[in-house]
Order: sequence, then structure tokens, then C-alpha cells
Amino acid sequence: MVGIILASHGQFAAGIKQSGQMIFGEQEKVEAVTFMPDEGPDDLHKHLEDAIAKFDPDDEVLFLIDLWGGSPFNQANSIYEAHKDKWAIVTGLNLPMLIEAYGSRLSMDSAQDIAAHLLDAGREGIKIKPESLDKVTKPAAQAAPTTSNAGQPGSLEYVLARVDSRLLHGQVATTWTKTTNPTRIIVVSDSVAKDDLRKNLIKEAAPAGVKAHVIPIDQMIKIAKDDKHFGGQRALLLFETPEDALRAIEGGVPLKELNIGSMSHSVGKVQPNKVLAFDQKDIDTFHQLEKDGVKFDVRKVPADHAENMDAILKKAQDELNAQK
Repeated sequence: MVGIILASHGQFAAGIKQSGQMIFGEQEKVEAVTFMPDEGPDDLHKHLEDAIAKFDPDDEVLFLIDLWGGSPFNQANSIYEAHKDKWAIVTGLNLPMLIEAYGSRLSMDSAQDIAAHLLDAGREGIKIKPESLDKVTKPAAQAAPTTSNAGQPGSLEYVLARVDSRLLHGQVATTWTKTTNPTRIIVVSDSVAKDDLRKNLIKEAAPAGVKAHVIPIDQMIKIAKDDKHFGGQRALLLFETPEDALRAIEGGVPLKELNIGSMSHSVGKVQPNKVLAFDQKDIDTFHQLEKDGVKFDVRKVPADHAENMDAILKKAQDELNAQK
């Protein structure tokens, strides 16, 4: 695995490391190096060397640094020179760049290959509203690649189905899309389909190269029964509630597993862990899904360890019973 050094003036490197973990999960071989006001270049150089020493001797190193020409860059560059055949430095560090670096390590084992890939991610992460202020002419987007069975009936592939009250947000748009590689993200919800503002926000949040849609549950059921217009497409489905997922599955959407990401707390619900809240209807819905043969993968991001859904449901039921 390529080791990553985040280096910055002040605490920026430590902060962006924490932000990246919130979105992509805990990461191995990532070190943050901060250059504080009371330190000199020699202190910074030692911090960098100490961080590198935490990696394996044969690991390649990728430096992600805040500013070209600043002290963190200069000191990293002095170390890089002895390894420039394999190591790499990228400056202008931002969160989209860091998330892309984490995702790239899943399929790339060269620091320089990752570095070259990160340039576009860093630039694409800079957006503006109103869009009319962006005077840069962008090249036409390339069509998403299709598989060899493109155009064949019955070929819509479900790469992930997730219950998440937040729907399309950072963890979905980055980590899950990188690990499942969908061509379409489909929010399946009657309530969201009636809300033009939420629909527009979801479409704007889609990552580059992936189309986002918001459709009612009955429409998803119809598509599942006759998907001849979606040959070669890979779909990531998002449900706001387990009840919506149950209705879709019992209506004919062929899902055998649900990823459980988050369920927001509201009055009358209990919260047996940090991100999942249940009322009695939710618990009964999950039990019915189990009876229907659906398995549960309880993880916020792919790097997390899956939790035991039966244990979570039992704890939620006990807490509800205790309220009576």
C-alpha cells in the first residue's frame, strides 16, 4: 500500500485527515505532519522523517501538501529527491483530492500513478454558485463505459442498495461509488420525488461520471420488472427508510442484501448505536425483511467492520420496552 503524508502550515493537515476519516473511514498508513509557528525547518524535516519511519521500508510515499514553495513542500521535496523514481508530491491539498487518494489506493499501488490521477480530482472539487461565475470552458463529459451486455433486456445490475436517511451525501458519493462503480445512483422515495428542491440537490451531488435520479417506489418496481432500457447499467439504490426498501423488495425489486448506513433520530425513537435510530415500526420492518430472505450489511463506509444487525435490533427493542 502507498503511504500518504499530509503536510501543512498549522493544523490543516490534522484537520483534513480527520475529515477524510469521517467520509472514508479509518485509513492505514496515513500520517499528518503539522508545521507550527514556534518550529523551524529542522523540526519540520524531523517530523516528516518520523512519519515516513512508521511505514514499511519498501512502501512508496505520496506527499499531499498544502502549498507549493512553502516550508512543508520544501522539506518534503528534500526527502523526495532521493526517491524521485517512485515517490511523488502533490500540492494544493483539498478534501476531494484526499478522498480520491484513498479510493485510488484500492486499485493502484504506485505513488506516481495516484499522484497523476489526483490532479483532476483536486480541480473538479472546486465548484462555484452561481455557475455563471465560472468562466472556464469545460470539455464535454465522456459517456460512462458500458459492459458487454449493454442493451440486453433484464441486465440492470444492482451493485448496492443502502438505507440512509441522508440519502446522497459525501460517504455515498465518494467511498461507496468508488468501491461499487455504479453508472447510476437512484434515490427511491415517494416523498423526495415530490420535492423539487431535494431532487435538484441530489442530482447536483452526484459524482462525476454518474447520473443521479429520484423516482417513486412504484416506478422502481416497474423498472425492475422490465429493465430492457437499462442494459449494461450498474445501479446504486438509496432508500430513506427501511419501510421504503421493504415495499420495493416485496413489489419485485430483486435485492438480497441491504447496506444499512444511517437512520436519523426523532421523537419516539431509540438509538442503540451512534447512527441508527428505531421505533417499533422500523424494528418490525427489519424482521419482515429478514423473513423475506434479505441480509444486512451494517456499515457507514466500506472500511468499517460490519455490525451485527440482530444484536442492534434486540438492543433497540429492549430500550423501547423499557420506555413503556
